[in-house]
Amino acid sequence: MTHEGWQVWDLVGRLGGQLRVLPGAVIGWDMSAALALGDALGVPPLAMAELLPVIEAVMVTKLNEQMDHSRG
Repeated sequence: MTHEGWQVWDLVGRLGGQLRVLPGAVIGWDMSAALALGDALGVPPLAMAELLPVIEAVMVTKLNEQMDHSRG
């Protein structure tokens, strides 16, 4: 991984409170907040633009699967 990749991964770890949700489902991150936080942390915009959507898609899938399993 590149330095920029590690910066984005660190950013992802800080986005727990920036979820967009509907009743019973996670739909993604608040990307405006994610990009603002990344900018404040000095994460290169190109790295965020390339990596955040891909990571977001996996996060959404996994969190929704976990919620489905917990409901039975």
